[in-house]
Amino acid sequence: MYTRRIFPVKGVIKWTRRHIFLFILLATIPVILFDILRWKWLHVPWLPLGVLGTAVAFIVSFKNNASYDRLWEGRKIWGGIVNASRSWTIMAKDFVTNRNVKNPKTEKELYEIKKELVHRHVAWLTALRYQLRKDKPWEMHLKSQKSNKEFRATQYTVLEDTIPMEEAIEPYISKKEADEIFQKGNQASQLLGIQSRRLSELMDEGVIEDFRHMQMMSMLTELYTLQGKSERIKNFPYPRQFATLNYVFVWIFILLLPFAIMEEFEVIGGTIVAYLGKNPAYFEITHNLQLFIAKHFVWFSIPFSALISWVFHTMEAIGENTENPFEGGPNDVPITDLSRGIEIDIRQLIDDTDIPAPHEWKNHIVM
Repeated sequence: MYTRRIFPVKGVIKWTRRHIFLFILLATIPVILFDILRWKWLHVPWLPLGVLGTAVAFIVSFKNNASYDRLWEGRKIWGGIVNASRSWTIMAKDFVTNRNVKNPKTEKELYEIKKELVHRHVAWLTALRYQLRKDKPWEMHLKSQKSNKEFRATQYTVLEDTIPMEEAIEPYISKKEADEIFQKGNQASQLLGIQSRRLSELMDEGVIEDFRHMQMMSMLTELYTLQGKSERIKNFPYPRQFATLNYVFVWIFILLLPFAIMEEFEVIGGTIVAYLGKNPAYFEITHNLQLFIAKHFVWFSIPFSALISWVFHTMEAIGENTENPFEGGPNDVPITDLSRGIEIDIRQLIDDTDIPAPHEWKNHIVM
């Protein structure tokens, strides 16, 4: 579950191929003007551009670190949900007894109570992941990008986009409870509220004693805390002033890069021409070919310029696509798979039946 995907190099190239073609075009135009039209004045000094590139690298690094922190915090929160879910299930399994009941219940009735508490917890997990998958305005620009839409449509499926929340929650709670939670705005919070109310009823019946009721209520408080932490990441975006300026600075560097790098390759070509003048080749045809390549060595700046541009832009895009860890991207926290894993685990703890199978990976991507 923790080593969740392999993102192959060809996948990255396919994801960024449109920009690769654009970078090649942006690098070719200055070379045509410089070498064919002989606009030799058309260049930018490398030193100031190198300083700009260093500054852009620091800014991109800062954004990627901040985006990764958001991603890793989301993963730690859901690690806490995994542990809290197991603890809740063990409490439901061991604390629901006939020890203090005036009218003892049958083993089947006790099991149904345990099953009810566990299934309602699975409903909470389901509601929470659906709420975290809802689109936010600052996430829409990423989903609307052609490369992201195409990759999402062909490489993986987000379960929450294909099955309504009502249908996903229906097997775990009663129709009365479903009607109650869907009349409110935050279904996950309402389900924890119903759990709390049900614990009070069970304490009044003597099925759960007072001390154990307090422990289970403390666990509900922990679940509220973990939900709130998830919602904090979901509802507060990476500050747009940093994200926007990052994007602008990267593109300024990409647009100026070909004008600086081609002069450096022109200098290399001149050095080769001087060398060939002093050291003629044994065969004239080879000498002429080498001389031709050396005189037009500036054309080799195109692939190098495109490569550098691709590296900077891809790193910026990775940070941009990592900053919202619950939006349903291919590198998000896999909350759908984690929820299914938790469900299987806790339902097996109470010897439940009809347990669903784990989600299958598609193209090495699991949501």
